[in-house]
Amino acid sequence: MTAPVTWGLRPDLAVIAHRVTSGSRVLDIGCGHGDLMEVLETQKGCDARGIEIDPEQVEKCVARGLSVIQGDADRDLADYPDKAFDYTILSQTLQTAERPDRMLDELLRVGRQAFVSFPNFAHWRIRSALMFGGRMPVTRSMPISWYETKNIHNVTIGDFRELLAQKDVRVEDSWFFNKGREIGDPGANWRAEFAVFQISR
Repeated sequence: MTAPVTWGLRPDLAVIAHRVTSGSRVLDIGCGHGDLMEVLETQKGCDARGIEIDPEQVEKCVARGLSVIQGDADRDLADYPDKAFDYTILSQTLQTAERPDRMLDELLRVGRQAFVSFPNFAHWRIRSALMFGGRMPVTRSMPISWYETKNIHNVTIGDFRELLAQKDVRVEDSWFFNKGREIGDPGANWRAEFAVFQISR
């Protein structure tokens, strides 16, 4: 059996790259240094745009020939018209948003569908660190100490599913990962280090 092409991307980004339809218009929010955008443009023929708050990352993207602007997604998504993109992407950033619920609304206003990935704070290692160590954990999926982290909302897979249900958001598909490998849905809320959801309204 041939292994799926990952293009050297993180597992969550590789899933998204495979699922985005060729030739689509895509907005990558919090795009970092643009690895996913580059794959979408070169491998899928997409018109990929990006927003990134870190000016050094924006500079790296522009140096790679990517269409990225510096901006704060908590405020600047309001400047985009309804359904301007086929897909919006928010990878490993939801937990840093001021209001994740409002961010979700904006993702699905600006895009026809959205991909959202996030670290799962209900993973058993995190639960164990809190229960037995009594300290905020430092793990593979969250490698930064509590006083340095940009994470301000500790979201779990269960929390995210509940938010989607409250907002009548449809789950098109979902993927769960542990140690970089995809795992099944059963028990994902305690087994998965991070999750990816494809959603629409």
